[in-house]
Order: sequence, then structure tokens, then C-alpha cells
Amino acid sequence: MEAVVSSFSSSKWSHGSTFSLQACSDRRVSAIASRALASLNPENIALIGREIGGAPDAWTIDEIGDGNVNMIFRLAGPSGQVLIKQAVPYLRCVGESWPLSLRRNFFERKALEAHAAFVPAHLPRVLAFDEASASLVMEFLGDHVILRKGVMRGIRYAHFADHITDYMAKTLFFTSDLYLPAAHKKEQMRLFCENTDLCKITEDLIFTDPYRVADKNRWTSPELDAVAQSFAEDPELKVAITALKAKFLTSAEALIHGDLHTGSIMVNQQETKVIDPEFAFYGPIAFDVGLLLANFLLAYYSQEGLDCNTPEYESWLLEQVEQIWSKFARKFAGFWDTHLEGDYLPARLLTPDSRAQVIQRVRANYMARLFQDSLGFAASEMIRRILGLAHVADMTEIAQPKARARCEARALYAARELLVNRGNYPDLSQTLTMIRAQRTRTSA
Repeated sequence: MEAVVSSFSSSKWSHGSTFSLQACSDRRVSAIASRALASLNPENIALIGREIGGAPDAWTIDEIGDGNVNMIFRLAGPSGQVLIKQAVPYLRCVGESWPLSLRRNFFERKALEAHAAFVPAHLPRVLAFDEASASLVMEFLGDHVILRKGVMRGIRYAHFADHITDYMAKTLFFTSDLYLPAAHKKEQMRLFCENTDLCKITEDLIFTDPYRVADKNRWTSPELDAVAQSFAEDPELKVAITALKAKFLTSAEALIHGDLHTGSIMVNQQETKVIDPEFAFYGPIAFDVGLLLANFLLAYYSQEGLDCNTPEYESWLLEQVEQIWSKFARKFAGFWDTHLEGDYLPARLLTPDSRAQVIQRVRANYMARLFQDSLGFAASEMIRRILGLAHVADMTEIAQPKARARCEARALYAARELLVNRGNYPDLSQTLTMIRAQRTRTSA
């Protein structure tokens, strides 16, 4: 970690700032947090001062992040707080053996800017971007919680499905060829094509490593050893995941979030805020949809092992799965009637007599394919969160290994079914019937 500290020089701080590392030390703030603040340029420090009040020597800073990739700090002043997100030159959950470009916060900023054009209410406000220190300064969502933590406590959020499907439908439709001229979309694609480090993480951790013997894989052992081995030796899984990986590599449909799960969303009973789009690039629309569905399914399968489990909450989790897909599909499909302006289905191709029929048939095929791809990507996310490197607290916080393995095995068997045989599930009703049946499976 000291390598991180030394990689950000505090010499920039000499440009007239009065910030004192010693003052931070006196407040028992870590050297890393102090350096994170000291690495910001004076212009951004002045901007922060206007936001939180007071002079820098009256501020306090502490690290609050528990994610896999970046350092997250809370900076407090007399009249407010901000969040500082600082990239480190490697994947945080692995260490310096997995180097990463510091530009990922640049792509996060660009994604937030692009998506804010359509759904500003569902994103944190960006206050500053400090490229030299690889830092983003954003509003601090102090009255929100990470959605995963709320779900693990059995909290229901009445407006969540409406909010998140508004976010998904708008950001995915309005950055796609359905709405944008091809030249405009390609211009945006060129920028995000440079986000190769984060795409490589997804390509490896979701679409490759869980289906082979890989050093970074981990699972509940020894309880799931046999299951993990069977997945690594399963030719049907390898065929299915390769087809999905091909879509991820080649289907540049829209500017996707790229990591849309319950740990990348902050909520309260009134608001939903999507955070951490550092994995953003032009990819398959179904990837965002599938990842979110998968994390609710993982939460559903984890319920037996959690103290707060109730049948009513299990039902609520599956209701969210149903509502996320149905509301997203309705909103996304609705934009075809009002904003079909891009080069995907140009107006000059349509005649007055056939326009409605052509749009209806093309849209039906598009949405059916989108549903099938969403199931596949959901399955891939479920598998990697149990057999791969980065797991979910829904499962890992189940204290008893046998109980945890039982929950995970059920999720894995459901995921395999969706990945290999998703064509057998043309609608969500049949899908959820299978999901419920796997929930009662007795073998692990």
C-alpha cells in the first residue's frame, strides 16, 4: 500500500495551499487518506472548500471504501461532506500483481456525464475530476445505503424497480443505434474503446476463469470442490459461455454501465443512485440487465442462510426480478414509438402502409433476443460470483459453510440451466418457475 502513497506526489500541494498533513495526522487520519487529499490540485481544493465550508486545515478525511478496485474517502468540513474516489495503479482486491491503468476514473467521469444527460436524478453529482491524481470528487450520499446491504437486512424499497428501470431504459436506448446516428455513436465508441483494462477484467473473471482451473478462483471448500470441478470440465458450459463472450466482445449496442449490480447502487426510500460506472464501454445491452437480475437471484438463493430470512422477503426479491425485466422491457420498447430516430431502423426504410407492422415485428424480435441474452448474462454473473474471484456478501456472510454451500450450489445449478438451456425459457414466468424449483433442491 505504501507504493500507492509514493505513486502520488504531494509536491503539487505547494501551489499556495494551506492544507497540513500534520493536521490530518493529529486527527489520526491515515497517511494514505492524507496523501489522497494532498494530491488534488489547488483549483479542485478551492471548489471542495465552497462545497463543504471552512479551510483545509479544518477538514477531516477517512477511507470508507470496501470495493474491489479503488480507494474511497469521505472528506468532511464544517458545512458538508464530499466523496473522493481515487484510482490506484492495480486491482485493489488482488494487489500489485494485477496492474491497472489509472485512467479508469476518467472513463467513469465520462460515463456519468453521458448518462446524466438522460437520468440526472439517478446519478451522484460530479463536482470535480482531477486527472493528475486519478481522482473523482462527488457528492457524498450520506443518507443512502448500498442496495446489497439493505437487501441483506431484509429492507424493501418501494420505488426501486421504477427508478432502476428508468435508468436502464433511458441510458441504454438513448446511447444506442435505435436513437443515435451511426456517426455520433461511433464517435462515442472511439472514446470508450480505450477502457481496455476494465473490459479485460470482465472478459477474464466472468467469461473465462470460472470455467477452468485458475489460480484466482475460489469457492466454499471443500463443500463445493466437486461442483467446481464439474463446471471446469463441462463442455456444454464452455460452448455456451463462449457464445456469450462473443457478444460481450463484439456487440457494441449502447453505452453500458458494465458492472450494474446491487453493490453499485445506493438507495433510500425516496431515491435510487447508480454509482461506479468505471467499467463503462459500448457493449451488449443485455449485460447490464442480466447482471442486475443475477444479483437479485443470488440474494434470493442466499435467504435460507441469513438470519433475517422470511418467506415474504423471498417473494419480494423475486417480485423485483419480475418488475425489473417487465418495467424495463415496457419502457425500452415504448421508446421505439416515440424516439426511433437512429440508423438501426431508419425512417426512409419504412413506408406509411408498412411502418407500424415492420416496427412491431423488428421490435418483437429485438426484445425476445434481449431477454434471452439477459438470462445468459445473468447466469454468467451468478457462476462467477460463486466460483470466481470476486464474491457477494449475500453468500459470503452466511456463517456456516455447509449452509452457504447449499445456497450456492442451488444458485449454480439454476445458473447452469439458464446458461445452457435458456432457449427453453421464452418468458420470465417459466424462468421463475425453474428458479423456485431449484430453491428446494436438497443436494449440494
